[in-house]
Amino acid sequence: MVNSPDFIYKDQQYKTVFFETFGCQMNKLDAELSLGLLQEEGYRIVDNVNEADVILFNTCSVRQHAEDKVYSHLGSLKTLKKRHPDVIVGVLGCMAQKDGEAIFKRMPHVDLVCGTRMFSRLPELILKIRSHGSHVLAIDEDHIVNVKRAVTYRPNIHQAFVTVMRGCDNFCSYCIVPYVRGREVSRTITDIKEEVQALIANGCKEITLLGQNINSYGKGLQGAITLGDLLSELNDLGGLDRIKFVTSHPADMSRDIIRTISRLEKVCEHLHMPAQSGSDQILKRMRRGYTSTYYRELIQFAKELIPHLTVASDFIVGFPGETEKDFQETVKLMEDMRFQNCFIFKYSPRTGTKAAELEDDVPDEIKRARNIRLLELQKCISLEENKKIIGKNVQVLVEGASKSDPNRLSGRTKQNHIVVFNSPRNLVGRLVNVMIYEVTDLTLYGELKNSP
Repeated sequence: MVNSPDFIYKDQQYKTVFFETFGCQMNKLDAELSLGLLQEEGYRIVDNVNEADVILFNTCSVRQHAEDKVYSHLGSLKTLKKRHPDVIVGVLGCMAQKDGEAIFKRMPHVDLVCGTRMFSRLPELILKIRSHGSHVLAIDEDHIVNVKRAVTYRPNIHQAFVTVMRGCDNFCSYCIVPYVRGREVSRTITDIKEEVQALIANGCKEITLLGQNINSYGKGLQGAITLGDLLSELNDLGGLDRIKFVTSHPADMSRDIIRTISRLEKVCEHLHMPAQSGSDQILKRMRRGYTSTYYRELIQFAKELIPHLTVASDFIVGFPGETEKDFQETVKLMEDMRFQNCFIFKYSPRTGTKAAELEDDVPDEIKRARNIRLLELQKCISLEENKKIIGKNVQVLVEGASKSDPNRLSGRTKQNHIVVFNSPRNLVGRLVNVMIYEVTDLTLYGELKNSP
């Protein structure tokens, strides 16, 4: 391992940490919070596992593929662990919460299994392993996550995720989230505002509010508090340009919240609202709590009030019992709704969910074919919709250099379009106007105009 005299811990031991995150935005924020805690204890973050004294994987359990990937990464560390037995290997997050002790049995070289509610104790848990040299399992289901945020640690100083609630009470039949993230718990508006004000003081221009079921924000708080109330309070904060929020459950997205969004100039004109299927039969088996007609009417209502609104969705293909007729109803919903983009997944049973008790009766080759069909359809829709923007000016919050071309800048519109453009100077964190002259299904390309 690489040693350096520049990083000495409080206990006079040099420590470095490698951290890799899988899954949703909530996991990414949990990673930021975890690394902030470790940095406050003197840890230095490294990008190479061979330079790390602590190797941590923040995991996802929503799909089997995500778990398989983590186990593959863990397996590849066996040789490193033999060469350097003092290296601590840890599994955090949803997979840790779900599998618990089973991870030690499958991967004996893992030292730490830390669930979704225990990462705030990460430095303490690592120190315990250092002191006693034994496996540590931390998956307390009743522990309340309360982390004082180190706002200075985040990938982009101008953007930040902010947790407003955790957990989910919906128990969709296919979903493991309520079992690994717990029941819904909301933070107070005062607490959230204090965090956002600290972020603004640190240079933040855009916040994304996070919750597994964010439309239920306010549950458990005193008074009839809603997501609309929170958005209204944050909209009045000076120094903040944009507010986003994810993820919206259609059954809990009220029309009052949509009306509030339409009145707030800082709230982005974009909704991520997973439909999951266009078939009422499948939606019922999924326990989604709405019909395809309800979903269509809700989107239509939102677009009438917010003319430039874009909507993203999620779909699961091959759910138990899905017939060709059911699938064609999903195709029809995608064609009619004209989503900006969609995340499309093949169904995989998750142990512990109600759907896992159903027969997984759709052959894998049919799942693959349906997955490809929806991906191709969405690509065509996205390209057709993006072509309508050619020749128009769009406002972009500049995020940084383009991933595909570091000589150009990249950012997003209020409708969540990715925009790439040339600029003679660094405009990161600024709102600028860009004229669009070319598009793909994923990206808009433009020419910089005068900033607003």
